[in-house]
Amino acid sequence: PKVMIPTLYDYWLNDVEVIKKKTIYKVYPSNPYETVINSRPAISFYNDNNPDWLNIMIFYHVLGHIDFFQNNLLFSNTWKDDFVGTALADKRLIANLRDEHGRWLDYVLEFSRSIDNLCGYFDKLMQNTYNEKFTETTEVDFYFGTFLQEIIKAPEHVVFNEIQRYNKLYEKDPAVCDNLFFAEIKNKHPEFTSLYKKHEIPEKDESTDVMQFIHNNSPKLQREENRWMKSVMSVVRSTALYFEPQMRTKIINEGWASYWHDELFRGDDRISGHQIAYAKLNAGVTSISRVGLNPYAIGLRLIQHIEESANEGKLEYNFQKLTDSQERENYNLKTGKGREAIFDLRKNFSDFTLVNTFTSQDFVDKHNLFVVGKHLDKQRNVYQYYIKSKKAADYKKMLIDTLYHPPRIIVNLEKTKNDTLYLEHKFEGKELHKPYIGETLLGIEFLWGEKVQLQTTEIHVKKRATQTTKAVYEPKTVLYTMKDRKIKKEYLSV
Repeated sequence: PKVMIPTLYDYWLNDVEVIKKKTIYKVYPSNPYETVINSRPAISFYNDNNPDWLNIMIFYHVLGHIDFFQNNLLFSNTWKDDFVGTALADKRLIANLRDEHGRWLDYVLEFSRSIDNLCGYFDKLMQNTYNEKFTETTEVDFYFGTFLQEIIKAPEHVVFNEIQRYNKLYEKDPAVCDNLFFAEIKNKHPEFTSLYKKHEIPEKDESTDVMQFIHNNSPKLQREENRWMKSVMSVVRSTALYFEPQMRTKIINEGWASYWHDELFRGDDRISGHQIAYAKLNAGVTSISRVGLNPYAIGLRLIQHIEESANEGKLEYNFQKLTDSQERENYNLKTGKGREAIFDLRKNFSDFTLVNTFTSQDFVDKHNLFVVGKHLDKQRNVYQYYIKSKKAADYKKMLIDTLYHPPRIIVNLEKTKNDTLYLEHKFEGKELHKPYIGETLLGIEFLWGEKVQLQTTEIHVKKRATQTTKAVYEPKTVLYTMKDRKIKKEYLSV
């Protein structure tokens, strides 16, 4: 991300990449189409070698990105802050600390970056998105979450009616909403006030945010001489939180921007005389890759598919239950709800929900999509590619397997004692990348200052395949222990 964000903090590994890319660019110059930063206001970079018509087309593409940044719920963590200004302050802080602490700053920086995908993104998102109204008081949370459901055990319809009543009052006048709402509650339930005062607000569960837990509880970082390290961890974590939604919306974000640059630029008079050049460029950007994945192409076509389906009423249940292929093909209610559907999509969907919901057999057949397999031709010493499957389920799985999905690692609070940090990997069918385990635990031990343990699951061959039988695999629970920069591995159970 730092290549075209000049205010991002410096770190040695990325500086090597920047220097390498500058050298390559001198030998093989090429136009970076666009970079857009979700700041206040949004900033977009353009190449001054681009012709005017291309920059206009890029401008429309960038508008699509900005619209997505500003309206998609996954980006709600980034709506309130000016990232460029914050990043500049962070960059100056890192530079000052580097002058003061030398290479130790870079150790802390790199060790923090090695776990910056364990930053509790969804917990932060839920807190910002859904509790925004209730930051000034916890009475509302207590009433709806505890009092109604746990103390008086109100039926569901009563809870829903109360929520609607509160929302109507809030829409009329947020300033007096709580006073009016709770005046009636306290008349009806005199015990509410005393119960609320006795109610203890539960502490935030830090176990799902490994970075924040280490930051707040590390014996080493609590010592006065090491407190500067906490500032470095905070910079890395806040930067990681900023980029988390972009990694989860690559397909839908690029598809949205591609949809709008095509929609807007083709209707612009300034395309006149450049139609062929634009068509060639646009085809190169949005063409479907038969091997691999082009997020522009899949995102664009899924959005177009959803718009067409909504216009024809094919997102409704009555269509979904049809099994006759001829009836499905001729089905068209002409609802005209396509635009409404894709704007709702832009607000509420991520790459996973987009792909998982709408990669249907109709979509796969329409665009002649398939999963490609390959095998080695030993005689010619080349790989041969072949069509492995045209089923929507297989194509969907292939797309989902390419998506960003960090491992779910939590702090086991019961086993984290005597200054030992105990991490637990919630196995989801995919092992941790073993070559990274040792060095990552080494970095965590540096930040924690004491012994670190990691419990994970690994798949082992129980019985090897033969000519007549398949291989049999079994999961084993493994415990890695890092102490004094030495790692130990032991098996706990099968």
